[in-house]
Amino acid sequence: MALTTPRLPRAFFARDPLVLARDLLGRVLFYKTPQGLLAGRIVETEAYRGEADPASHAFRGRTARNAVMFGPAGRAYVYFTYGMHHCLNVTAGSSGTAGAVLLRALEPLAGVEIMRSRGDRGPEQRLLSGPGKIGRAFRLTLADNGRDFIRGPLGLAAGSPVPDREVATSPRIGISRAVDLPYRFAVTGSGSVSRP
Repeated sequence: MALTTPRLPRAFFARDPLVLARDLLGRVLFYKTPQGLLAGRIVETEAYRGEADPASHAFRGRTARNAVMFGPAGRAYVYFTYGMHHCLNVTAGSSGTAGAVLLRALEPLAGVEIMRSRGDRGPEQRLLSGPGKIGRAFRLTLADNGRDFIRGPLGLAAGSPVPDREVATSPRIGISRAVDLPYRFAVTGSGSVSRP
């Protein structure tokens, strides 16, 4: 697959995580690896608004684990959870103010056979239908934490924005605080969304 759209610029990410989460739908995550190009269209996201958000890793302030969230926008915040999954977030906002968007689901665009070789044998549209699946298929590790989406092998391309009529908003999933906030965005009709 040739990336036919340019990378998203730093200014795109330097916005409120809630705005960024909505605008990341339809964009393309890609990773240029020695095995080949991996890519997927973003179809589900969740916003985390830093110190103002009880569900955010940054709610209690800056730590060694969440330091990337307080840095420049447009970087990868990767964390390890449940002793098995690496989850990928995009940092948002301005330096010094924490914010991030969790990439919850993608529609595969390139590198499907590479993704399958990493463990998931299900239907193609379900290969990236959750943050843990994205981490496994893209073989993300804590070494990817802090990668710059503006340059380097891991990037976000402009893709095609999704019109409002095709976007559903709902509460976030798998959290125990601030569970009622409508900070989850998904492309309606996509078979790759983690949950309806």
